[in-house]
Amino acid sequence: MTITTRFTQLIGVEHPVVQGGMQWVGRAELAAAVSNAGALGILTALTQPTPDALAAEIARCRTLTDKPFGVNLTFLPSMTPPPYAEYRRAIIESGVRIVETAGSNPKEHIDDFKAHGLKVIHKCTSARHALSAERMGADVISIDGFECAGHPGEDDLSGLVLIPVTADKVKIPIIASGGFADGRGLVAALALGAQGINMGTRFCATREAPIHDRVKEFLVKNDERSTNVIFRKLRNTARVGKNSVSDQVVEILARPDAKFEDVAHLVRGSKGRELLESGDLDKGLVWAGQSQGLVHDIPSVAELIDRLIGEATALMGRLEGMMH
Repeated sequence: MTITTRFTQLIGVEHPVVQGGMQWVGRAELAAAVSNAGALGILTALTQPTPDALAAEIARCRTLTDKPFGVNLTFLPSMTPPPYAEYRRAIIESGVRIVETAGSNPKEHIDDFKAHGLKVIHKCTSARHALSAERMGADVISIDGFECAGHPGEDDLSGLVLIPVTADKVKIPIIASGGFADGRGLVAALALGAQGINMGTRFCATREAPIHDRVKEFLVKNDERSTNVIFRKLRNTARVGKNSVSDQVVEILARPDAKFEDVAHLVRGSKGRELLESGDLDKGLVWAGQSQGLVHDIPSVAELIDRLIGEATALMGRLEGMMH
């Protein structure tokens, strides 16, 4: 059974499901498994230490799947930014046809990708930014509600409001992100005006996710309340899994005179990577959303997607049966 939407037709995938572009997690084995199951797998560009390493990872992914997959390029404020233009070049020259961009001021990136014929999915946390990305030439908007892992923006809008507000304003397809983990979520997203869903936390708890089993078990054990919202006072709000490190960050930043420098040693990306690889849950931050409350097992990617699409189609049939 398949569910065809404007997104699946535009991107050339069977199912309206996208794997989140997660730092340290979006590697070839996971992206290929998602694509092989008929959804859209995503490699994360900055997980790779250099543009050449990204090109090699793209080539590795091609050995694992002949289905469409994309690459996420996230650009964030930094004192020493990565060589984004070189990462873009690696994506373009590797023949990738789909890219997910995330971050502020995406025009330079969207212009370059569009000039080379790529389809661009741009991740936003507000309808106004979605409109701006549409004007810049984005083909799809991935709209992130407050439930999501990572950076939900500063407006605190849940998907229940943000998805239809955005769908009312943009003409291009939108993908709903934040809080999605099963077929019910997919049907809800479609009802709200989206053309598919993006899942990050749920794909972390699969057999193919290249992270330690203890992290996967942590996600299964947690419930929907097991997150901390951090960096709010720095206007860089982020949602992460609740562990000893994120509890400490919350405590430190609650002080009136607290600055980012006071927690920098706790939140380094290298610490998060070490946690994912070692399974030491007190090593750094775990990026996880409220959808942890819907994660109850660690299936293969194919099993997860088959189940999700089966749930969604059965639910749509039941809803249709309610009409007289």
